[in-house]
Amino acid sequence: MVRWLSAKLGPTVTSRYVARNLLRLLTSCYVGAARQQFMGSSSDASPLNSGSIYQKRVVLGDVVSAPVLGCLMHVACLYGEPVLTYQYLPYVSYLVAPGAGGGPSRLNSRKEAGLLAAVTLTQKIIVYLCDTTLMDILPRISHEVLLPVLSSLTSLVTGFPGGAQARTVLCVKTISLIALICLRIGQEMVQQHLSETVANFFQVFSLVHELQCQALRPETPSPSEGRVLEVLFSDGQRRAVDLALLDELQKVFALEMAYMTYVPFSCLLGDVIQKIVPNHVLVGQLAGQYLESASPVGQDPMNLTPMPSASAEQDPQGRGVNHDDSNSGTFGSVLVGNRIQIPVDPQPEGPGPLGPSSGATGCVGGLLQTGGEEDSLKRDLPRCAHGLSGNWLAYWQYEIGVSQHDAHFHFHQIRLQSFLGHSGAVKCVAPLGGEDFFLSGSKDRTVRLWPLYNCGDGTSETAPRLIYTHHRKSIFHVSQLEASQQVVSCDGTVHVWDPFTGKTVRTVEAWDSRVPWTAVAVMPAPHTSITLASADSTLRFVDCRKPGLQHEFRLGSGLNTGLVRSLAVSPSGRSVVAGFSSGFMVLLDTRTGLILRGWPAHEGDILQIKAVEGSTLISSSSDHSLTIWKELEQKPTHHYKSPSDPIHTFDLYGSEVVTGTVANKIGICSLTEPPSQVTTKLSSENFRGTLTSLAVLPTKRHLLLGSDNGAIRLLA
Repeated sequence: MVRWLSAKLGPTVTSRYVARNLLRLLTSCYVGAARQQFMGSSSDASPLNSGSIYQKRVVLGDVVSAPVLGCLMHVACLYGEPVLTYQYLPYVSYLVAPGAGGGPSRLNSRKEAGLLAAVTLTQKIIVYLCDTTLMDILPRISHEVLLPVLSSLTSLVTGFPGGAQARTVLCVKTISLIALICLRIGQEMVQQHLSETVANFFQVFSLVHELQCQALRPETPSPSEGRVLEVLFSDGQRRAVDLALLDELQKVFALEMAYMTYVPFSCLLGDVIQKIVPNHVLVGQLAGQYLESASPVGQDPMNLTPMPSASAEQDPQGRGVNHDDSNSGTFGSVLVGNRIQIPVDPQPEGPGPLGPSSGATGCVGGLLQTGGEEDSLKRDLPRCAHGLSGNWLAYWQYEIGVSQHDAHFHFHQIRLQSFLGHSGAVKCVAPLGGEDFFLSGSKDRTVRLWPLYNCGDGTSETAPRLIYTHHRKSIFHVSQLEASQQVVSCDGTVHVWDPFTGKTVRTVEAWDSRVPWTAVAVMPAPHTSITLASADSTLRFVDCRKPGLQHEFRLGSGLNTGLVRSLAVSPSGRSVVAGFSSGFMVLLDTRTGLILRGWPAHEGDILQIKAVEGSTLISSSSDHSLTIWKELEQKPTHHYKSPSDPIHTFDLYGSEVVTGTVANKIGICSLTEPPSQVTTKLSSENFRGTLTSLAVLPTKRHLLLGSDNGAIRLLA
């Protein structure tokens, strides 16, 4: 469902409401001690016994987060690499950013889970970035992601709620991430961009080793000093140490962790490790001690060491040794230039989403293939027609930064798409309920159904999906009957037709050819009726499910009100308001047929009426005014005056009215605040011709503009 919605809603709505909440949900997948347990290993076994650092060691949180990550990658597949770099990566930076307090602290369970989620998501991001993008943002990844994570991971004063287990899981995931980046960029780039990161990680082994040698105990400081003690280390620096964390740190950064990290990094970096890791001799000795203490006879068969024991004893750093074993420290690699090429494992280790089941949560276009992704250094995002570029990318970047609580319509005059095909002026446009399609009616006697999916860079032209050609005159109304999902269009005769097949379901002709229909409105769901006004000021209701009329009411009896120019039905369907060419308005109760009110609303011809929640009516007239009324109140609540041209078309966005004039001016005014209007003149570059019709896409915050030359533009 989420994947279907992601394609249907478009890039801006998906990023603001779907991806943003998926990112928040990702943290919840790692909350709690149970979610941080390694899969497939008993509690008594070593936490590192499920493979080398290159193999993704699955914790229960990884299983829970697999569908979430699958949906996030699906969104990236649909809309391209900018989703990874402009939305996901900044959120990762936010998750790992240190707290406001600079003193000793203890992470809460949410922050701890956020660190795990951040590292997991970053691994996904790195795999799908192209080489150019990865190198461009590598300094940002190092300073905004890796160093903050290592700061928490190697901190001597910051405790983890999950204790040694949580810190071990974060350590394993972080080292896997650093190794992945090293494999992608090669030795020279590691020395240039990641030397500080690698050195910071390995430095903690020296710190913990020195603390062990000093044999500090929790009771050393006096009660007034608490549990934090300033300790002088061999590098001449004094560092704060929380003595309560000594046991946790010694469990995590033990001999086994030194061995499981140092040997593979020696293979990856070769002699470079001696330049960027000052304490490489000590860590190498710790790794050698672990290797000597490990008993080959009693070793758990699940314990996959990074290198065969014989070779490792001869050269603990593993340099100059090349093995084809996929469990070796060199990853069974082949050097290609300055990159290490990794063969794909036909049978990935471990159950769950990081093993065979990963294909089940894959994206479109084979983004995630069964078992393949976790063994890949790099995978290309498949090219998609909906990928963000040009104006779409610029608008999307702006939108993801807008608060979800911002209720205002912002018009930036960014052209997103063009819809060309009508040979006459576009008289009306109407988006369908899902905002993935819209209808347009024109002087060329056709109604066209257009797709609203993003495509191209803002200059692309979209073809119609369906053309309805059964009208004989210029079309002045088109809308969707929500209850039956049918289209209602009128050229003096009403046509009801199926938007999926283009077949006519029913036509409703005027009872007298000399008195045609002059205005049409559809009733809201669950009603299936159409409201029709004829030239003799008669209002008729037609139910599409049965022949004949439902009701017939005279609106202008005894009054010279002129023709009915516009109709509007209240959102509840309980009332209908009619606007006349004389400026008169009539409010009718649809349940009783009684006229609730009739009043002279304007001095000129009424051009358009809309009814909104709260018994509110909005009307525009040729007298240059836009007026907001309460149904049963005599005086208007707001009154706007256009200085030069009448407002001949408008639509609603929440508590705001978006207006259009024949001078190609777009205005935004409020229904509730004191009268004020912001006006923007459409540039000829974005819109040519004269504005004839307008419709707002409220969910996507886009604007559809029809012109007298037959072109329709989608602007934001």
